[in-house]
Amino acid sequence: MKLTPTQTRYLIIAALVVLWEVLPRAGLIAPLFLPPLTQTLAAGFGDARAYASHLLVTLGEVAVSMIFACGGGILVGAVVGSVPKLGRLLLPLFSGFYAVPLVVLYPVFTAWFGIGSESKIVFASIYGFFPTMLGTAAGIATIDPHYLVAARSMGATLPQRIVRVVVPAAIPTVLSSFRIGGALVIVGVVVSEMLTSSAGIGYLITSYRTVLDSPRVFAAIILVLILAVAFDALVQLAERRTAAWRQAGRAAAKTARGTRPGGAMQPASVAP
Repeated sequence: MKLTPTQTRYLIIAALVVLWEVLPRAGLIAPLFLPPLTQTLAAGFGDARAYASHLLVTLGEVAVSMIFACGGGILVGAVVGSVPKLGRLLLPLFSGFYAVPLVVLYPVFTAWFGIGSESKIVFASIYGFFPTMLGTAAGIATIDPHYLVAARSMGATLPQRIVRVVVPAAIPTVLSSFRIGGALVIVGVVVSEMLTSSAGIGYLITSYRTVLDSPRVFAAIILVLILAVAFDALVQLAERRTAAWRQAGRAAAKTARGTRPGGAMQPASVAP
């Protein structure tokens, strides 16, 4: 019997869950390093109120950071990718900034913005901004220019070219950039909470790690994993919802690009 990729993934997850429970119980892994899954879940449910309150803090910081990192990254990337001269000027600069390990600059953010949510939001926003912006700019810059030329020659207005050609053609890359940038935002918030904070899931991880309470540490890590998986699932849902739009956009662009056998442009009207 041949398993589908989905079935294989579920089988791998089930195997990891079983190993997580069996290996510590059998003494093959010290519970200090990896407590049994049931013990971890019991610790998490036992302190559900505390985890929920700290999770709300993390979710708030992630939501605000997403707006600045992904929203700003997509906006700036669209502008930079649409203007070749601007792209040649700024992309090498942004790529150089992206190569810098930003975690070493976090003490600077805490000195500027304090140890509250502000420093976490700034750090996570910058952490997720660069991959989102660079990916969006690359996606828009690689759109076939013939599509835009053909649509413009057929009388398409600027809004029609953006909606019917640019956006559908760039959506796959934009969503991929959004997925990477959003994941880095989550990582940035949790890491910054682990370094200096008095609330949040990262703070719980550091606090319980200090007293060697491994079950509660792993319960907090499970929450972070759930948050990351939920975000990835939302992006996949957006990809499925925009699939028909992308196909329609490519069809419209190909129609606008249609030519006679001799190579001349066939007359066609652009739908409003």
